[in-house]
Amino acid sequence: MEKRARVSESIRLGTLLTFVGGFLDAYSYLTRGGVFANAETGNIVLMGIHLAQGQWRQAIFYLFPIACFALGIFAAEWFKKHVGEKKMLHWKESVLFLEIFVLFIAGFLPQQFNSLVNSSIAFVCALQVEAFRKMHGMAFATTMCTGNLRSGTELLTVGAFEHDSDKKKKGLWYYWIDVAFVIGGAAGTICCRMFAERSVWVGAVLLVGAVCFIQWQKRKQEV
Repeated sequence: MEKRARVSESIRLGTLLTFVGGFLDAYSYLTRGGVFANAETGNIVLMGIHLAQGQWRQAIFYLFPIACFALGIFAAEWFKKHVGEKKMLHWKESVLFLEIFVLFIAGFLPQQFNSLVNSSIAFVCALQVEAFRKMHGMAFATTMCTGNLRSGTELLTVGAFEHDSDKKKKGLWYYWIDVAFVIGGAAGTICCRMFAERSVWVGAVLLVGAVCFIQWQKRKQEV
């Protein structure tokens, strides 16, 4: 079981999941009505702006993904408790399969269902960020950048002051993760121009790749 946990903390897996995180943020913003489905800070601010302007309907539009993000955290903990590590699939792999399924369905839904799609993406992104919280023992996030930027800058600064190359290396890994998010956002933008609503399937395919990577690493460790 400990080996599986190390697989889920792989830098390569973290990079791939963060790329998908950036991709989905670009997708929801560009294709689904200007909502950031991954991290809810922007949605909370936008909801407050619309409330202050008396635009109640628009404010409620942002409330749904916020609520679904919270529900996703709850669901991740449910998976952890009831699926755990005793079944054929690790609970984190079950989370990825659910995310793949939701993204696949989202690609079929037209613009009239933007609120449902954004809420669904917020839900699965919460699952992902709760399930994959560490990279080589370091706390990080796959669907948002601020915390990674803070941690990376702190480690680089302290590493420079203390002449600690290990801390500086860890700090650079945090910066690398944020670069992966930016590249994912750029790739999402290109795909949205080409495939519109169905570009979300690219994210689903990448998550299939993440599951395959986990299975491959587990088999390598068993040899």
